[in-house]
Parts: sequence; structure tokens; C-alpha cells
Amino acid sequence: MRISFLGFGEAARAFHDSLAPKLEHGEFRAYDLFLDHADSADEMRAAMTSRGIKSAQSPAELGDAEWIFSAVTADQSLNAAQSIAPYLGQGALFIDINSVSPERKRETAALINGSGAEYLDMAVMAPVHPKGHATPVLLAGKSAAELLRRFRDLGFNVEVAGDAPGSATAIKMVRSVFVKGLEAITVEALLAAEASGCFEEILSSLSQSFPGLDWSKFPDYQFERTTRHGRRRAAEMRESGVTLDALGLNGGLAREIAVVQDAMAASGIQPGDDLMDTVARVLAARRQLK
Repeated sequence: MRISFLGFGEAARAFHDSLAPKLEHGEFRAYDLFLDHADSADEMRAAMTSRGIKSAQSPAELGDAEWIFSAVTADQSLNAAQSIAPYLGQGALFIDINSVSPERKRETAALINGSGAEYLDMAVMAPVHPKGHATPVLLAGKSAAELLRRFRDLGFNVEVAGDAPGSATAIKMVRSVFVKGLEAITVEALLAAEASGCFEEILSSLSQSFPGLDWSKFPDYQFERTTRHGRRRAAEMRESGVTLDALGLNGGLAREIAVVQDAMAASGIQPGDDLMDTVARVLAARRQLK
């Protein structure tokens, strides 16, 4: 079975690492824009070759695969599809796992289906580590129900959301408003508490009001996720904003969440084991960015 990855960041690597042992005769190839830049090419190529993956010189070299996973940044999802569409073989399955709006996935589906290949909307519903391709996912597309058993046989934890592209990502985009929003609210409130000189009082009050969140671990996790993955999460939130706008709701809320996520990533801080120290360092870095 020939599988290709268009984009080879965290999600693609996690999917490959857990999926490869399931395929006795699997052949993997990958292309990423980072291969085209001198400052990132070596690391990206090493990530591929260390896994026994053939690095492609362009998206065109991925087109004859049976399955192509598109795993790029949200703002590049349509561009990525456009770069490979002319080279897709008849019957190829283009699996779009990008965190983008339903409208973006419908637009991409029209492009891919028009090339003679088949489009599948896949929404990844939880962090890809440690489960890799066994992370819960939703499928949507005209062949989603037919493909369900094949995916499950390969170890995917998968359910069908509908037969129309966009049905799976709609669930992801709406859910993410809460998940990424909770992250943003948590880190911004604790940063404000530190800046106001009442960090311990705020932390104690929140711990009493929301004990189910386990405040011995919860804030540390929010700071880790936002500083490490904030840029990608911000891109996803902008897509959630598009989703909410299309529903006649307040997409501005999601865009403000994106602002916080971007700022956390831009701080450049690596969280440590001491929450108060992490908060103080992030606060200082955020203030310098103003």
C-alpha cells in the first residue's frame, strides 16, 4: 500500500509512526514546504529518512499514492490541494485532516473530486500523542461509510459524521471554540492575576469553584499547549471564526482566542515544572511584545 503525506509536521509524523507497523508492505513518501527552505530542510529531511520515508521534491511526486494525507497548516490547506490535484491518480483517496472551516473543506472537495480522485473529510478530535492514528477521528464524504471498516481494520478509532464533506470538520470547529477558548481564558486570567499581584488568591478561588478541572495539573497543561502549539491553534481558531460567521454567530470571539494563542506562541517561553515561575516568565515576555 502506498501512502503519502502532504505536509509532515506533528500530526503526520504521529499518524505515520503508529500506522506503519500495521502495514506489512507499506510504502511511505512525504513532501513539506520546509524542504524548500535552507534553514529547515535538513531537519525535515531527517524526520522523514529516520522513519524510512522517501522525501519528495514536489507534491507531484505524491500523486500516484493510494492514500494521500493532507496535514498542513490551516491557512495552506487549499493551496496544498491545488498543488497536488493535477497529479492525482484515478481512484486515489485524498484524506484532508486539516483543521479548517466546512466551507474550505467543501471547496477542497470540489477541487479533488474534479481531478478524478476521491475526497475524504477527516477531523482529528484529540491530541495526536500518544495514540497517533488511533486518536479519535470523524469521517465525512460520499465513501465514508464504505471506508469505515478498512480504517478500523488498520487501527483507526473512527466514526462517520455524514456523507457530505464539511460534516466532520463542523464538529471539530465548533468544539474547538470551547477547547482552545478555555485554554486562552485560563492563561490570560492567570497572567492577569500575576500582573495584579493576586495570583495565589485567583488560583485558590478557581480551584474551589471548578474542582473537577484538577488545578494541580490543569493550568500547567494550558500553558504548555498554548506556548508550544499556539500558532497552529490560532490558525485553527481563525477557521472557527469563519465557521461561526457563516452560522450567523460571533466569529470575532474565535478570532480573539486566536490573538491570545498567537501571543502565547510568540512569547517563546518553554514552561517549566513551577507554575508560578512559568506564569512570571510568560508575563514578562508578553509585555515585551507589546
